[in-house]
Amino acid sequence: MATEVLVPTLGESIAEATLGEWLKQPGDAVAVDEPIASLETDKVSVEVPSPVAGVMGEHAVKVGDTVSVGALIATVDAGGSAPAKAEAPQPAALQEPSANQGAPHQAPAPFGDQAAALSPSVRRAVLELGVDPAQVKGTGKDGRLTKEDVAAAAQAKPSAAATAPAPAPASASSNAGSAGAGRKEERVRMTRLRQTVARRLKEAQDTAAMLTTFNDVDMTAVIEARAKYKDLFEKKHNVRLGFMGFFVKAACMALKDIPSVNAFIEGDEIVYHDYVDVSVAVSAPNGLVVPVIRDAQTMSVATVEKTIGDFGRRAKDGTLKMDEMRGGTFTISNGGVFGSLMSTPIINPPQSAVLGLHRIEDRPVVRDGQVVVRPMMYLALSYDHRLIDGREAVTFLVALKNAIEDPTRILIDL
Repeated sequence: MATEVLVPTLGESIAEATLGEWLKQPGDAVAVDEPIASLETDKVSVEVPSPVAGVMGEHAVKVGDTVSVGALIATVDAGGSAPAKAEAPQPAALQEPSANQGAPHQAPAPFGDQAAALSPSVRRAVLELGVDPAQVKGTGKDGRLTKEDVAAAAQAKPSAAATAPAPAPASASSNAGSAGAGRKEERVRMTRLRQTVARRLKEAQDTAAMLTTFNDVDMTAVIEARAKYKDLFEKKHNVRLGFMGFFVKAACMALKDIPSVNAFIEGDEIVYHDYVDVSVAVSAPNGLVVPVIRDAQTMSVATVEKTIGDFGRRAKDGTLKMDEMRGGTFTISNGGVFGSLMSTPIINPPQSAVLGLHRIEDRPVVRDGQVVVRPMMYLALSYDHRLIDGREAVTFLVALKNAIEDPTRILIDL
């Protein structure tokens, strides 16, 4: 008996999504509650579980189609069993003609049932990089391969250049048309997440009177504190001591002193908050997502670090919930983890400010009349000038700088 698989409720005010990828193909055996498809909403990816155990039936929609809540996307034959497999053939999606030979090129066969679970982008990476997926340990949800896994495996492979014979020099006539032959283009539809990010960032630019103010901070004290206590901290709290815990707590102190940086403009009114909900930009497979640390002003550094670590893991797995992405009164974006030296971050509406952190690098600075080398970081505060004056922006950054350069201030709330 065929059981219908419907688009589940996606969250408040979210009525539709895009079919991101099929995790199960027709004929595959599925267990009850096993993910069979991934839906992309405006904020996160949502996996659709099978309502029953059985065999995957026909797909009712294609990858890239827009589907509404409650719509039929597939069927599952309850209680059925998958057809017996002889020797597992090479999946057609992993076969391409060789550029150098007339016969088809056989890519390495992926392990077991994971072949069907490879997303199109991962399949393409497997082909382009010549990686055998059977030899790669997946780090995605339920052990599935990601593009990053494939890329890492390709980099780890020994170079074949040393053993392969050098190709014969191409003739002038053969080179004449080679430039055009090797040029390719690929047209990929934007994900709903990327579309939403693009729309909201453009709205922020069109609405807010945006300005960015910079400062720099000497990270010596925080680095020394982290080096001194990181082992004890991890042993007690079961989480690594990073820099974000210090910055979140320092920001909470500065926001209490300069409440307009933590406020919203709504119509002709200003909404002030006596709490700090910090939005933290976290890298996910389909782009940045911004989960929220609620009531950060009440948290310890350890609780902040645990919360951010949990967000990072679940962002990678695509298991963040809608409610965890809503709200936020202030945003911190750490581009330094990617090597950024300086940037002008864009406000996340309806918030009025965003703090950008950047990479730490040794630079010469003057201390007590002497030129010394210190680990320095640039800070950037982008803010809505309609609400926040330049004096308030500078005062906020100085308060943050003082707390980071003397972390004792965080302990005694000074």
